[in-house]
Order: sequence, then C-alpha cells, then structure tokens
Amino acid sequence: MDKIPLTRAGHTALNAELKELKSVQRPAVIKAIAEAREHGDLSENAEYHAAREKQSFIEGRVKELEGILGLADVIDPSKLSGTIKFGATVRLVDEDTDEEKTYQIVGEPEADIQNGKLNIKSPLARALIGKEDGDSVEVKTPGGEKAYEILSIEYV
Repeated sequence: MDKIPLTRAGHTALNAELKELKSVQRPAVIKAIAEAREHGDLSENAEYHAAREKQSFIEGRVKELEGILGLADVIDPSKLSGTIKFGATVRLVDEDTDEEKTYQIVGEPEADIQNGKLNIKSPLARALIGKEDGDSVEVKTPGGEKAYEILSIEYV
C-alpha cells in the first residue's frame, strides 16, 4: 500500500480524534446500548437501534483512522523550501476576479477547503506543484478554467 502524506499538525489531529473515539465515545455508546437493553423488547427499541448505529459509525471511523495512521508518512513542512511541494502554504490571486486566497497543500485525510487545507490530489494542488513565486497557473476545475498567479510560498 502507498504511504499517506500528512503534515505534523494533521497527524496530531487524527491521533487526537482516534483517542477521543476510543476513550470517550466508544465507552459512552457501550453504556447507552446496555441501558437500552434494560428497557426490554429490542425490536421496537429506538434508543437501542440508534446506539447500535452510532457504535457502528464509531467502529468504522476507528478502523479508518488506524489505517491512515498506520500508513502515515509525516512530513514537516518547516524543513522544506523552494518550489511548491507538499506542505507549502501558497498565497494566490485569481487573475479574473483579483480575489486572494491562501491554501496549505496537505494530505487527503486532513484536507478541508473551507479552512484553507487543499488536498494534494486536487486539480489546483497538482497544477501548483513545482511552481515558484510569480508563476501563473491555469487549472481545469469542475466550474471551468481558472487562472491564478502565485504571490508567495511559505513553509511553516
């Protein structure tokens, strides 16, 4: 299997989520299932079915996180420099609207576009890789062609 690139912050956040699921949410849902069983007939017990559904979600997420963390390749962006690569924080300007945006290129599990975390596999991130300050990039997005100019590159 391929390694999954993660920033140090992303790795820490996924580890914290895993710890929360195992030490807080899993015991709470087990307790909720036990309490719901005490109410009798399970076939018509909505509390029991809701708790079992939540338990299923928690167990699935635990397995997913353990798999990601097991394959994690933690990269420290502060030790990098030069052209755009994984971990770079890039400030861009949309050449059509003059709107500035800042993104950090991160691994798929930690991507969150609303918070400026850009998935390394996204069309924009792929177009940015290897570019430098002042370069222009054209990106084919689901919304059509977009052109950006790179204003700055930082590794924090």
